[in-house]
Amino acid sequence: MIRYFTAGESHGPALSAIIEGMPAGVAVSREDIDLQLRRRQQGYGRGGRMKIESDTAEVLSGIRFGKTIGSPISLIIRNRDWENWTEKMAQFESHEATTEKITIPRPGHADLAGRLKYDFNDIRPVIDRSSARETAARVAAGSVARIFLRQLGIEIGSCISSIGPVTDTESAKTISTLLEKGAECLAGAADRSEVRMLGEKAEKEAIAAIDQAKERGDTLGGIIEIYITGVPVGLGSYAQHDRRLDSQLAAAVMAIQAIKGVEIGPAFENARKPGSEVHDALHLVKGEGVQRPTNRSGGIEGSMSSGETIHIRAAMKPISSMPSPLQSFDLATLEPVLSRFERSDTCAVPAAGVVAEAVVAPVIANALFEKFGGDHLEEIRDRLKSHREAVLRAFSG
Repeated sequence: MIRYFTAGESHGPALSAIIEGMPAGVAVSREDIDLQLRRRQQGYGRGGRMKIESDTAEVLSGIRFGKTIGSPISLIIRNRDWENWTEKMAQFESHEATTEKITIPRPGHADLAGRLKYDFNDIRPVIDRSSARETAARVAAGSVARIFLRQLGIEIGSCISSIGPVTDTESAKTISTLLEKGAECLAGAADRSEVRMLGEKAEKEAIAAIDQAKERGDTLGGIIEIYITGVPVGLGSYAQHDRRLDSQLAAAVMAIQAIKGVEIGPAFENARKPGSEVHDALHLVKGEGVQRPTNRSGGIEGSMSSGETIHIRAAMKPISSMPSPLQSFDLATLEPVLSRFERSDTCAVPAAGVVAEAVVAPVIANALFEKFGGDHLEEIRDRLKSHREAVLRAFSG
């Protein structure tokens, strides 16, 4: 089973990740990982930090001659901005006397709860670890699992359907056509837009909305659409709560900073409809197996993959660090003051879509391992092929 951990602070020397459980024999290139890191840094509405960093991953272990060797993979992403923070974030030498303490918590951030939880006299440690900068390490780690899945015919992609008040209502047919070629085809089409929206009208309106929010000193959130194609039927299980595929996917996406809601398919819309308009009818087609004319379940039935495209929707709240401050107070004096501003984005929804793609990859990979086992790529590929053939034979009559 794949598990990974990240370490590092936003303004520390580097971010790092250790990935355990990757099977041997998976071809991995440095370019594949760095591509996902570049995608994460793009998007209209990003802040000044993205002008400083140019993320690349240095792999320290677990890969030999371009293939995984079954041992833990470790990697680091260096922070170029570290050179400006060597005293403020020094690991051993104390500069506490000359370093400004942050004592004003920002509403909506981890600042206040984190400071009280760990009994700091300075909010800076909370800011630096809770920062979404950490997602660079998660993208790098998830990219390795993503590469593994791709070599089994499973692809992950995303696009953005809403930013602030703007919703793309015209791209359903486009999405369906792109998904026929695989989820990465859809992601590539979305990447051609600065806001990762497929509809040209919505793209222009979203850019204008971000500009207006920036002028007001405000921020915008949005809705991310994540798709996973090529997933075989029967991953996950209804037998125990912690083996349910939908709950695992939801937990992975919800763990992204600023994500406040996750649904499988159009779940909240379905909740307002009768069952006859929600469930997917089953048709048996000779030589092709089970066919569903719709995918309103989002590719998961009974907490297991149905064999259809998995569709996850995620709601990202507006970023909490705003140039236009809200009411707060100073922990040092307990006097009411306006909240402080930490360098941030106006909108990071397009980037969050790339992060979401990365974090669902280990979940799908682990569901595959649970079903098929295997220590190297060819072993897993053979077992997956046999499973697909067996499913088709079950309906051959």
